[in-house]
Amino acid sequence: MNQVYKLIATLSKEECRNFKILLKRTNDSAERKDVALFDYARKYSGSSVDEDIFLKKFYPNDRNAFYRLKNRLLQDINKSLLFLHYNSNDYFATLNYIMLSKLFNEKSNFQLTFDYLLQAEKKAIKNEFFDLLDLIYNDLIILSIDTVRFNPSPFIDKRKENRALLNVIQEVDNILASLTYKIKTTQNYNRGESNKLLQEDFYSLIEDKKIKQSKQLQFKVYHSISRILLQEHDFITLEAYLKKTYLQFSKNKLFTKSNHETKLQMLTYIVNSLFKNDKIEESLLYTEKLHDAMLEFDKYLYEKYLFYYYNSLVINYQVTDKQKAIDILNEAKSKKEIQVLPIYSLFIYLNLAVLYFDLGKFNQAKSSLVKLKQQDNFKNLDIVLQFKICIVELMIIHELNDIDLFDYQLKNLKKDFFTLKQVDIDRDIDFVNLLEKMQLFSGKELKEAIIFFIEKYKNSEDDADIINYNHWLMSKQKRGVK
Repeated sequence: MNQVYKLIATLSKEECRNFKILLKRTNDSAERKDVALFDYARKYSGSSVDEDIFLKKFYPNDRNAFYRLKNRLLQDINKSLLFLHYNSNDYFATLNYIMLSKLFNEKSNFQLTFDYLLQAEKKAIKNEFFDLLDLIYNDLIILSIDTVRFNPSPFIDKRKENRALLNVIQEVDNILASLTYKIKTTQNYNRGESNKLLQEDFYSLIEDKKIKQSKQLQFKVYHSISRILLQEHDFITLEAYLKKTYLQFSKNKLFTKSNHETKLQMLTYIVNSLFKNDKIEESLLYTEKLHDAMLEFDKYLYEKYLFYYYNSLVINYQVTDKQKAIDILNEAKSKKEIQVLPIYSLFIYLNLAVLYFDLGKFNQAKSSLVKLKQQDNFKNLDIVLQFKICIVELMIIHELNDIDLFDYQLKNLKKDFFTLKQVDIDRDIDFVNLLEKMQLFSGKELKEAIIFFIEKYKNSEDDADIINYNHWLMSKQKRGVK
C-alpha cells in the first residue's frame, strides 16, 4: 500500500475533520481532486485502494498529474497533523519551542531565539526531557558565540549535569537492550552466567542517587524491571513489584497526563499478573481501577485501552463465569473503537470459539472459528499461531463427529503446516497425529496412545495451547474416549 494510503487509514475522525477544515480555508471548491482522493482512500482503507478507478475518472490521460496530487496530499496531511498536534503533549510543545527558536535564529533575532529556548528549557526540566535539554543547552551555548549578550557559563554547567544523567540513562538502556536480546534469542529464558551478570549490573545501577531523584528514570526502571520479570514468567515477583511500585508512584504523585499511558499499562500488568497467580477477585478489582483511570484527563487514551479493559474482564470471567465472558466479548465486538483494528476482532472470535468449546456448544465454536479465519488479517498472523488455531478447529470438528469434514481439514492442515521448520511444534504435530488416531481407532490401543502423549508431554510448556491438549485428553478419558 502506498504511504499516503497507509497514513490515511490511521487517521482518527478528529484528524480527518481538521484536515478538511484546513484545505477549505484556501479553496472551498466542490471539485477538489485532493479531497476526492482523500475520501476515496478513506472509503477503501480496510482493503487495497484501486487507483485505476480514480485515474479513469479524474486523470484518464495524465498519470503524472495524479502522482503529483498524491505527493501534495501526503504533504498536506503531514502539515495538518503537525498543526493539530502542535501542543497535544509537553514533549511536542517543547519541540515546537526549539523549532521556533531555530526559525528566529535564522532571522538573526537572537533575543527571540533566546526567549524561546528558555521556554523550551523550562518545560523540558519540568518533564525531565533530558534528550531535549541536551539540544537546548547546545543551542544556548552556540547562541552565546553568535552574540556576546548571553553568558554561556550557567548553560555549560547545566549541560555537564544533564549529560551525567544522560549517561546513566544510556547505561540502563544498554544493559536492558542486551538482556532483552538474550531473552528473545533463546527459546526459553536462560539464567546463564552472562545474563546473571547483566542483571546484577542493572540492579546495582538502579541504586544510583540520580535515578532515585528523577521521575523519568524511575519510570524507565519500572519499564525495565517489569519487562525482565515478564520475560522470565516470574509472575509472583512481578505482582509484588507492580503493586508496590504503583502505590509508591501514586503516593508521590508521579502520574501525570504526559505519562498516563504508563499508569494504564501498569494497571494492565497488575491485572494480568494477578490472573496468572489465580487471584481472580483481586484481578477484577484492579480491572475496575484500570477503567477508572481510563476516564481520567477527559478520557485521554480511553479508546486505546478499551480493548485491554475488555480483555481483563474476559480472562477472569472465563474462569468463573464463561457465559458472562461470552456476553462481554459480544459487547466488545460491537464497539467502534475495537472494530477499527482488525487484530482485535481476531482475538474476540478466537476467545468466543474457546469459550463455546468449553461450554460444549461446538456449533457456535465452529461458527466463531469460521468468522475468525475469514478475517483479512488472519493470514498475517504468526504461522505457528495459525497452525494452533487450525488444531482447535480439528478438535471442534472431532467433537461434532463430522468425519468427512475432519478428513478434509486434516489433509489441508498437514499440507499447510507439517513442513514448518520450527522445532517447538513437535508437541502440536504429535497431538494432530493423536487426533487422527482418535478418528480411526478405539479401545485399548487408543487409550494407550492418549496415556503415552500425556506422559510424554506432562512437563512441557502448555501456556501456548489455545485449548490445553492434556486437560482435554484427560477429560475425554474420564468421559470415555469417543
